[in-house]
Amino acid sequence: MTEQLKHFIGGQYVAGKSGRFGPVYNPSTGEHKADVPLASEAEVGDAVANSLAAFPEWAATSPITRARVMFKFKQLVEDNIDELAALLASEHGKVHSDAKGSIIRGLEVVEFACGIPHLLKGEFSDNVSSGIDMYSMRKPLGVVAGITPFNFPAMVPMWMFAVAIACGNTFVLKPSEKDPSLPMKLGELMVKAGAPKGVLNVVNGDKLAVDTILDDPRIKAVSFVGSTPIAKYVYSRAAAAGKRVQAMGGAKNHMLVMPDADMDKAVDALIGAGYGSAGERCMAISVAVAVGDAGDELVERLAPKVRGLKVGPSAADGDMGPLVTKEHLEKVKGYVDLGIQEGADLVVDGRDLSLQGYESGFYMGGCLFDNVKTDMRIYKEEIFGPVLSVVRAPTFNEAIEMVDKHEFGNGTSIFTRNGDVARAFSNNVEVGMVGVNVPIPVPLAFHSFGGWKNSAFGDHNQHGPEGVRFYTKVKTVTSRWPDSIKAGAEFIMPTHK
Repeated sequence: MTEQLKHFIGGQYVAGKSGRFGPVYNPSTGEHKADVPLASEAEVGDAVANSLAAFPEWAATSPITRARVMFKFKQLVEDNIDELAALLASEHGKVHSDAKGSIIRGLEVVEFACGIPHLLKGEFSDNVSSGIDMYSMRKPLGVVAGITPFNFPAMVPMWMFAVAIACGNTFVLKPSEKDPSLPMKLGELMVKAGAPKGVLNVVNGDKLAVDTILDDPRIKAVSFVGSTPIAKYVYSRAAAAGKRVQAMGGAKNHMLVMPDADMDKAVDALIGAGYGSAGERCMAISVAVAVGDAGDELVERLAPKVRGLKVGPSAADGDMGPLVTKEHLEKVKGYVDLGIQEGADLVVDGRDLSLQGYESGFYMGGCLFDNVKTDMRIYKEEIFGPVLSVVRAPTFNEAIEMVDKHEFGNGTSIFTRNGDVARAFSNNVEVGMVGVNVPIPVPLAFHSFGGWKNSAFGDHNQHGPEGVRFYTKVKTVTSRWPDSIKAGAEFIMPTHK
């Protein structure tokens, strides 16, 4: 019998009441493993009300106490990490090592949030005028919400709620309905770590739940990660409702391979960055820009490695597992069909991969295109699968121009031995995150994550110092005590004397 999942509200699992459900699959086997409830407006409202009730006590809790809860939460996740990784893999399809690694990257933000007593320190100015001191404080916003994608059901939620909760907010999480079990488990562990019930609520749902979150006036800020069309929608609707918004969208990340690059390292980097997690990550390298005469050697070295990728069920822990759903598998295959129609050269074709004993799984081998042109849809659009396109650029300047003209500006990388070239690339390229001989330049937790152009909407990036700023508001106090107050009213604008 198919398992029926629940919501996690008020520190306990709560059955769905809407009567609507969505299927959750095991991508490795194709099995319909569970049904997830899709919340009604009233159910989302219950989660928000529960978080709102928990907010005053949590906001008044000292930062050091909140930090201790985060320390305990971190320990609980570490103690259960293999179990959590297996749960993640069973619904997303990541191989175990990749699933575990993504949880660790989420925990790095939890570690950052453990330093919240220092991060919330304000500013102080002594005696700004006669007997007057001035200081600032960072205060929590209230109830905030996160809408997270299927590709990182642990990492991205922790990128959001760890900082938000440490700052004193309460959090309503709406995870992807494709792999919702792990986010609910994180809510359970947060309660076990000592967070009051309602500090982290997890409500499952589809567009109805999203729209309810965007419109609810009790929610003060919304963080989102997903595709660019939805990011634009989330940003415009939530901002119109008066909320703070950080909405991270799609990507088409380029990696420049210069003629002087260490070709062995560049090829290994492209294989890992292009095909890891079956290409289902916004920081995947999906375009290799071969500069000058680097193209022929690059493709010649890439092709056998792409053919040799070990694809299998998540438990086998090969190079990559299946895609998340059958529908997404067919979408990615459709892009490969389109690339052939557009005239690109399909050097490696992984569309017909079939695994004995796992014939119903959502598998696809790595695909490699050469001679891709910038007017092709496979170049312009985010495929979100194990498909790497090689584009040729005669010169370094033409390669940078190619990156700059693309609508997305999430991440980019360059492989070269030339420091001047690397510095010019880093300073001038119109992209938010840059790697130099690093293929996936995701910043560590104490820096902030975010792209440019149509890859991000809103003024603040995620986690790091930007995350603290996003989830807090500044209050500035000007203070003078009675002994220093002279008699008599003043009717002019206060000025320094």
